Amino acid sequence: MLAQYIMLVFVGLLIAPVAGGLIAGLDRRVTARVQSRFGPPLLQPFYDVAKLLGKESMIVNSWQVFCAYMYLLGAVLSVVLLFLQSDLLLLFFVQAIGALFLVFGAMSAPSPYSQVGAQRELMQILAYEPLLILVFVGIYLATGSFQISEILTHEQPLLFKLPLLFIVLGYALTIKLRKSPFDFSTSHHAHQELVKGVTTEFSGPYLAIIEVAHWYETVLVLGLVALFWSTSLWGMLALLLGTYFLEILIDNTMARLTWRWMLSYVWIVGLVLSVLNLSWLYAS
Repeated sequence: MLAQYIMLVFVGLLIAPVAGGLIAGLDRRVTARVQSRFGPPLLQPFYDVAKLLGKESMIVNSWQVFCAYMYLLGAVLSVVLLFLQSDLLLLFFVQAIGALFLVFGAMSAPSPYSQVGAQRELMQILAYEPLLILVFVGIYLATGSFQISEILTHEQPLLFKLPLLFIVLGYALTIKLRKSPFDFSTSHHAHQELVKGVTTEFSGPYLAIIEVAHWYETVLVLGLVALFWSTSLWGMLALLLGTYFLEILIDNTMARLTWRWMLSYVWIVGLVLSVLNLSWLYAS
């Protein structure tokens, strides 16, 4: 049992960022093909991070450095908890604390781009965190537990019982991946009006840390998606591929929204879908 836990921690610590980087590279390739471009190599995200790690360390203040490491720590711990099949609520609080440290780091810099980016990142957190809680409540009502190890033993795919909450999780996925129409705090596209928003004042090795933390977050959210079809490996892979391709398609076909529109749309639509699914689950 101890060897199994050590193996799971190893996978969470080392394999997850490699998978996250490959997903980011594949994302760029597919996006380029959708836009009729050839696109960068699959390993380009790793080249970018290696180049950032080799740059001179330039910081605004020491608090910014601390926040970058805490953001990475929060992302790493949440992924390790996912692979250890721990409690969903514990995982939720760890990732939430990590996400807040990115906002704190951006706010510590006296830059208008960084300040506005931090405020927008905070709005995004306020938009997706309540939805994640409702998704976890739905999973609890369907399986009787917040423990991932017990959720994985559920006999039927959760997607059949929680179809509307899966759509709600899709909203959170779009926001966490910083894709259009919810990419207004920062974006991997060149059209970002706020330079790089919340990451404007991070550079060199500390920007590399944030990029690696984002890879961990990508694996975390896709891991939550996988819970909806945990009864079959092929079903899980099909669900992950279909969901991520849909995210790329939405990212390339929709314009960025304002934060007011995002909050009202995500909360109203997300809450209505959640209440409908939870009511149906409770009645059945």
